[in-house]
Amino acid sequence: MTYAESFEEYARSRLPMLARVAYLLTGDPYLADDLVQLTLLRLASRWEQVSAAREPDAYVRRILYTQHVSWRRVRREALPVAVLPERAAADFAGETVTALAVREALARLAPRQRAVLVLRYFEDLSEAETAAVLGVAVGTVKSQTRDALARLRRIAPELSDSLAEVNR
Repeated sequence: MTYAESFEEYARSRLPMLARVAYLLTGDPYLADDLVQLTLLRLASRWEQVSAAREPDAYVRRILYTQHVSWRRVRREALPVAVLPERAAADFAGETVTALAVREALARLAPRQRAVLVLRYFEDLSEAETAAVLGVAVGTVKSQTRDALARLRRIAPELSDSLAEVNR
C-alpha cells in the first residue's frame, strides 16, 4: 500500500470523529469543515513520518486542537439574500434543549477554554493527556478548566445541574 493510499484510508476512517470534535470546537459546521481540512492537509504533508510512528491519532489530535486555538478568526458578516433560509425541523431531531444550551455556551468560551473542555469531557482525556495535546503545563489545563466551568456557570445558569455533575 502506498503512502497516499494509507493516508486516504486513515483520513476516511477518522473523518467522522474529526468532524464531531471540530464542530464542538468551532460551533459552526462550515468552520468545522475548514478546521478538519486544514488538519488533514497538515497531516498529509507529514504522513510518511507520522504513519511510521504508528500513533497518528495523537498527532492528528494535536494538530486539530493547536490549529483551533491559534486560528485567526475571520470576521464574518451577514450577506444580504433575497429569501432567508428556514432551518429545517430535522436539524433539531434528537437534540435536547440541554444539548443546544451546551453548544451555545461553548460557542461563547475562548478557543483554549473550549478546547480544554472538549478534550477533558468529550474525549475523556486526563489532565496530563490534555496538557500534552495542547503543549501546555498540567497546571494550565487545571486553571483553564476551572475558569471555563466558572464562565459556563455565569453565561448558562440553566446548565448548573449538569456542571455540578462534572465537578464530582
